Amino acid sequence: MGVEVQGVFGFLILIANVWAIISIVQSAAGTGSKVLWSVLVLVLSVLGLIIWFFAGPRSKAG
Repeated sequence: MGVEVQGVFGFLILIANVWAIISIVQSAAGTGSKVLWSVLVLVLSVLGLIIWFFAGPRSKAG
């Protein structure tokens, strides 16, 4: 049972990472900032997502 739960959790993290990267690319931040945030989210995965959620660049709309 543990393998299935870990697989589902990993898939949810993957979806969240893709969503974060798309949001970062669509933000009004500069290119260097976008690259830095993208690398942070990809390398640190869960921790990167949490940091991005609270401190990352915001989208253009809004």
